[in-house]
Amino acid sequence: MSRPNALAGAPGEPAPHLRESAVPIRSLVHVGAEPAAFEQAVGAGADALFFDLEEPRLPYGPDEITEARAAVRDCLDRLPVGRGPLGFVRVHSPWSGETLADLRAVLRSSLTGVILPKTAGPADVIALDALLTCVEHEAGRAVGELQILPFLETAQSIRVAYEIATASPRVTYMGGMVSRFGDVHRAIGYRWTPEGGESHYLRSKVLIDARAAGIRYPISGVWGGEPDDLEGLRRWSGQLRDLGYYGMIVSPAGVGVAHEVFSPTAEEIASWMALVEADGDAGSPPDRHLSYVESARSNLQWASRLGGGTGTA
Repeated sequence: MSRPNALAGAPGEPAPHLRESAVPIRSLVHVGAEPAAFEQAVGAGADALFFDLEEPRLPYGPDEITEARAAVRDCLDRLPVGRGPLGFVRVHSPWSGETLADLRAVLRSSLTGVILPKTAGPADVIALDALLTCVEHEAGRAVGELQILPFLETAQSIRVAYEIATASPRVTYMGGMVSRFGDVHRAIGYRWTPEGGESHYLRSKVLIDARAAGIRYPISGVWGGEPDDLEGLRRWSGQLRDLGYYGMIVSPAGVGVAHEVFSPTAEEIASWMALVEADGDAGSPPDRHLSYVESARSNLQWASRLGGGTGTA
């Protein structure tokens, strides 16, 4: 299916509204800065790739940063625009002094957006927005076309998730980032379980904040179990879909499961189409009918943007 990597706009002019044009991302695969991982993720059919300049490996000093920038730039050059997965790069924090160099190194036509690590609050988003405007202007790209995906890995960021989401129209995707260990585990102190009860509030709270901010297709964080435990992943991702998420971060092995769980079924599409087609019929229910039809239209738009159904894109 065709998934636009960049939203068209004339150089120097504002890009179209990013949130209105966003496509669903069922699978976001972390590939670090490794060409082999890049090939594996592309081969798995991931919807989006997540390159990493913040912490792809250890040790990670100045020489490694330079090497990682070159490797990610090469991978982005090999990513087909408009036909392959979307390309996101996690850059250094805007306060690190490294962000502008990161952006200049990876500003390729296949770059969809950047991931903001360890977001603390709206000031981080505003700072990154300003840097993106600078590099877009330098490169002659449409100002405002590069997207931002904030990673909420601190207690403070979870508390102010709505303010983060509304800090810039570039913020197109967001959700509750969960991991077995890592930054968010350290910030909250939960004990990870496959059932996910300990992170249910975290995921729900950020989901509501994202949707209230106008983010159409929220995505969540990783399955903390073994990569080959596909049944565990299926249960976990099913919980996320039931909550209202449209995708998650997965390994290449989990792409198939994520695409199955985060795609509407043929039966669902048929029922939504029947609701829309019945709109205005004399025998249709008089009370809740309009809200049902609007929900069906929204779901058909989701199916259409995945390439799996008929709807208004």
